[in-house]
Amino acid sequence: MTLLVTGVAGFIGSNFVYYYLRKHIDRKIIGLDSLTYAGNIDNLSKLTEEEKSRFSFIKGDITDQKTVQKIYEDYEIDGIINFAAESHVDRSIHDPQIFLKTNILGTQNLLDIFKKNYKEGNKYLQVSTDEVYGALGSTGFFTEKTPLDPHSPYSASKTSADLIVKAYHDTYGINVNITRCSNNYGPYQFPEKLIPLIINNALNHKELPIYGDGKQIRDWLYVEDHCQAIDMVYDKGKKGEVYNIGGHNEKENIEIVKTIINYLQEKTGDKKINEDLIKYVKDRLGHDRRYGIDPTKIKEELNWEPTIMFEQGIKMTIDWYLNNKEWMESVISGEYLDFYEKNYID
Repeated sequence: MTLLVTGVAGFIGSNFVYYYLRKHIDRKIIGLDSLTYAGNIDNLSKLTEEEKSRFSFIKGDITDQKTVQKIYEDYEIDGIINFAAESHVDRSIHDPQIFLKTNILGTQNLLDIFKKNYKEGNKYLQVSTDEVYGALGSTGFFTEKTPLDPHSPYSASKTSADLIVKAYHDTYGINVNITRCSNNYGPYQFPEKLIPLIINNALNHKELPIYGDGKQIRDWLYVEDHCQAIDMVYDKGKKGEVYNIGGHNEKENIEIVKTIINYLQEKTGDKKINEDLIKYVKDRLGHDRRYGIDPTKIKEELNWEPTIMFEQGIKMTIDWYLNNKEWMESVISGEYLDFYEKNYID
């Protein structure tokens, strides 16, 4: 089996490449990534020589029809897993257009070429997000039947992409699945996201910016558990179905921040890493208060459930960043610093 996997140089995509090639020693991946600010080819530098023999990287954009079609001409592609997306809510508030282009038109382009080259047994899997459901109250969980109600340009673009995937299945009969996951964390996550941002700032004794009162609640999922779920949905998911992937690890943002502070202080012995670094900043526009996923469907149909609870996973994640400080330094460019200044300070 040979899969076209998009967004392979990003956070979840690169983790999936490692997971998939190590689990399936008889399968290959053709990796596509446009290497935007959050895509780093060094994320794939730890592939073994044997794994490299089953992995081919192509620099290109999912909106580029010629590039994607040529991949189908050059390789025997059995299916597509689409991780490629603009994914940072804050950036979508500042500049929605690139999110609409990549997340909607890019998905539509992949579907067109998948449909054009479709054979029995092929599958298209769209990696989506729980943010398409909007916000929860203090009780209840998102199920696959929860109405779609996005509140940010990012989540609206992902919702649109999901509906396009569904429409191609309903109209053309192609084999598709959609997965919607909760907040991921783990190695190789770009430091615009909460956990690596807090780790990096704390290590450098910089202020730790917290939106609003910091009591927004998210369901956290270790990235390798997510990769396992996607693998299982691709192989065994029922045609046309949506699967929610969640960790039942709900935490307030401020609790996450304090957990990171305490563990970093314990590991480094640095007393300057403390709660005095916390700075509450103006809340994000349209900031959803709570997300929480009910993963009953994927557990009952595919026998998947998370194996790494947050208390273990957050320590594994912090340890990875402590052991890979050079990686962090290499990805924090002038562009990142400019955005940080604009978003959290200005």
